[in-house]
Amino acid sequence: MFDYRLDHTEGSARSGVFHTPHGEVPTPAFMPVGTLGTVKSLIMEEVEQLRARMVLANTYHLYLRPGHDLVRSLGGLHDFMRWDGPILTDSGGYQVFSLAEIRRVHDDGVEFQSHIDGSRHTFTPESVMEVQRTLGADVIMAFDECPPGGCDRATAVEANRRTLSWLERCRTRFEQLADERAVPDQALFPILQGNVFDDLRLEHAHQFMDMADWPGFGIGGLSVGESKPDMWRTLELLDGVLPADRPRYLMGVGYPDDLIEAVSRGCDLFDCVAPTRNARHGTAWTSEEGQVNLKAARFREDTRPIDPGCDCYTCSRYDRAYLRHLVVSSEWLPVRLISIHNLRFLVRLGEESRRRIADGTFTAWSRDWLDRYHNAGSTV
Repeated sequence: MFDYRLDHTEGSARSGVFHTPHGEVPTPAFMPVGTLGTVKSLIMEEVEQLRARMVLANTYHLYLRPGHDLVRSLGGLHDFMRWDGPILTDSGGYQVFSLAEIRRVHDDGVEFQSHIDGSRHTFTPESVMEVQRTLGADVIMAFDECPPGGCDRATAVEANRRTLSWLERCRTRFEQLADERAVPDQALFPILQGNVFDDLRLEHAHQFMDMADWPGFGIGGLSVGESKPDMWRTLELLDGVLPADRPRYLMGVGYPDDLIEAVSRGCDLFDCVAPTRNARHGTAWTSEEGQVNLKAARFREDTRPIDPGCDCYTCSRYDRAYLRHLVVSSEWLPVRLISIHNLRFLVRLGEESRRRIADGTFTAWSRDWLDRYHNAGSTV
């Protein structure tokens, strides 16, 4: 039920199709983040109209509220959130490890306090598999330890050791659950760690590949505070060792320039909360002007769409002057409208990358695109 077909390459950049039980995902592809079973401010029909093929939901948040057993009783995650396409659930590991002051890590798992009510919980590799099996996403991620950016080598070594041990336990429980109960077809992806230490990244990759024939790979522990050159070097390193016939999911990366840089280094799937988070602050992406904040006074009489080259609903109907008025008035509508644009912007980058890789023009196009974007003076 899960298969990746590699169609075209240009250098390390790849285009292909990831087949899942809920449909095909042409790659490279950006996956909108639906943390709590919703892409913030949008209905799922709007997400579909963006031509997004796959969305992400969060194990940690759905476990705490409304609870995975309730989701299953209501028909599973696809029915619950009214999405017919493929879904990926992350392991909850990143969220748990970000709770540095209210969690305790040991070899068996992680004890943590809920950010909602302070109640105490424990995630183990086995329980994380049980939660994700119950939610019913197409792709589920193994439980890993994600060390912070800038950590020392000893911390990265310990995280690698624990992640490898937990992966074996995840795989065992994942397979047991398939035998014990009727569960939907799912693919388990491991998450590669190693921070920015080349030997640890290579060691992890080879250990994972020796353990099993995985249907795909998550690349974790990047975009967590390390420098961009370190991220690009790490991706180039992994591109040389990961199997070409498996999708590569670069976790938590989704700013436009980062996405194109990662595509050029062999990555296929991406997710990030930035499109909707930026929209809540009135910030939008454009091809010619980089990142713009629509609160700026210079947009007060600007009758152009956010991005004249964009085909999204927002750009076809509304101009910058109106959107600025809504943003500075603290209305709710611009959050939806700018979210639609930002998400479509990233989905379009994936579509254009696929087209350019197929016709052999990706390298020249991406260099020109990045030069324009950076020279526009985009700011976070």
